Amino acid sequence: MNYRILFFLLILPFFGFSQKAKFDMKSIEKNLSNPNSPYNYEKLIFKFKGLPKSLDSIEAQHLYYGRNFRKDKVSQVGDEFKGLAEAFKSGNFEECIRLGKILYAKDPTNLDVILILLRSYDQKKDVSNFSHHISQLRLLTDAIKSSGDGKSEKTAFKVNSVGDEYIFLNVMNIDQDYTRGSKTLQDGVVDVWEKGDIKIYIKVLYLDLIF
Repeated sequence: MNYRILFFLLILPFFGFSQKAKFDMKSIEKNLSNPNSPYNYEKLIFKFKGLPKSLDSIEAQHLYYGRNFRKDKVSQVGDEFKGLAEAFKSGNFEECIRLGKILYAKDPTNLDVILILLRSYDQKKDVSNFSHHISQLRLLTDAIKSSGDGKSEKTAFKVNSVGDEYIFLNVMNIDQDYTRGSKTLQDGVVDVWEKGDIKIYIKVLYLDLIF
């Protein structure tokens, strides 16, 4: 979506680099479903909705990558999200907030939904809700940063989808001056973004091929 680029140019100074946490999808899946684990989904999502700044990098990874194991995700191709996107394009921010809250309740770690809510609250000058959701967005994008260092195919940053990749690109301030090359792997696609001597590796995961 076009709004991502302009929006992230505004909020980029809010983002910092987090410490790297060990990335292990199988452990994430197991922990999320274990009611006795400190990384159980219900425990983490409660903190995420209420006090996102209280979550650490490992908890953030569980929430971001754990979304792949949820059955109640909001799809970008679904009618509900299309309605939200249309309301945003038409500048109906009150409707965006109304629809966004419904989708957020179903899929609270959906980056696209959070972004639209952020932009809508910004337009409505609602500082409290804007600040709350920007903390959530920072947490989830920091989870991506902690999945690797982006310096090689082996240590690529890992994202759940192409849409999330472009959100992350804006956070990293990777603009149109970069060129992209792609390589298909058994468990995903690695995109290499290049500008001069700089190379940044981002891997889009194919979760159905990992397990």
